[in-house]
Amino acid sequence: MSNAEPPPPSAPPPRRRLVDGSLLFLIAFATASAIGCYLAKGPDAFVQALHDEVGLVLRVLPVVTGAVLLAACLQVLLPIDAVKRQLGQDSGWRGLLLATTLGLLVPGGPMASFPLMLAVMGAGADVAASVAFLTSWSVLGLQRVIVWEIPLMGGDFALVRFLASLPLPLVTAYGTVWLLRHLGARKGRP
Repeated sequence: MSNAEPPPPSAPPPRRRLVDGSLLFLIAFATASAIGCYLAKGPDAFVQALHDEVGLVLRVLPVVTGAVLLAACLQVLLPIDAVKRQLGQDSGWRGLLLATTLGLLVPGGPMASFPLMLAVMGAGADVAASVAFLTSWSVLGLQRVIVWEIPLMGGDFALVRFLASLPLPLVTAYGTVWLLRHLGARKGRP
């Protein structure tokens, strides 16, 4: 029988504050915009803008809620060891290429992709791999190439634009590594 003590459980990641600088900035900017709208266009335009905003919130809220719920479930379901091995800090080129490929293939808008990436980061993906994923999703997204670029801009344009953009996820990932090293920022979760 061994007398070795089991390793201590890893500490849970620090919880993000509900109210942070970015939320305060958005509230201040929205308030200034509302005041500007009221002063520049009058109360009728302000009420119309408020009405339009409520409609937008009612359309977007279910999508955001579903995406965040999906991300929370994925973070629990994703095998942490596999995510760290495939997309973690020590995954190297292979991890960056996998993240780039996943970003290229994942359909949907930012309301789905950002919560998904947050879940993968919570399961152990490195910041550089996360940057490669989001860059690939936003610049190379295959869904947008097929649905928008080819029909509207033509196949030649879509192919040239896609090939010219292909190195960008890796360039931004390595730029991220460089910035993290030189700015003294911590690696891992933002």
